[in-house]
Amino acid sequence: MEQYKQEFIEFMVDCGVLTFGDFVTKSGRKTPFFINAGNYRTGSQLRKLGKYYAKAIESKFGLDFDVLFGPAYKGIPLSVTASMAISEFYDKEIRYCSNRKEVKDHGDKGILLGGPILDKDKVIIIEDVTTAGTSIAETMPILKAQGEVNALGLIVSVDRMERGQGNKSALEEIEEVYGLKTAAIVTMEEVVEHLYNKPYNGNIVIDDTLKAAIEAYYEQYGAKAE
Repeated sequence: MEQYKQEFIEFMVDCGVLTFGDFVTKSGRKTPFFINAGNYRTGSQLRKLGKYYAKAIESKFGLDFDVLFGPAYKGIPLSVTASMAISEFYDKEIRYCSNRKEVKDHGDKGILLGGPILDKDKVIIIEDVTTAGTSIAETMPILKAQGEVNALGLIVSVDRMERGQGNKSALEEIEEVYGLKTAAIVTMEEVVEHLYNKPYNGNIVIDDTLKAAIEAYYEQYGAKAE
């Protein structure tokens, strides 16, 4: 596993973004792990987060694109910090762009904030975690309304590797429905591989009991090949 992935997994634990216990997802699934990007709260945390996204974007997609689009609301700071990191570490200027939940009819009018999306622009969408693909269904019409936009892909922080609407993962479904390439900084499989029975800051984050609970979760909700 690449070094930056190992660092990112530990970074999520340090920030309280990746936690383990008994949770219920928005879709009603009982899960032993939870990812809450809202717990990235400080300037230094966001700067590091942007660096990890930038590294994953460069690795998975390259840098031949024009706009990094972050759907409101959590995608807004992600698009800002990742575009700043791409500028800092790769000397490449990428416009950030996000949508408003409501269209403004005065001042800076319209549904978009940040850089404009122009005809023929290549766009990568950035999100925290995708489980059902709901936000992509809202995002694609916004992008298409800007002109002949080339939506290249979707980058998320963690691939939860669970079923979306059918038996395939949410990311696989997005690839099929929208023709987008999808990628994640890390997968949950990589998270378990890195943390299982390994001491981190004096603690075992994933022990035998927790690993069994995660495996049971995937037995019930894990994506299955068709």
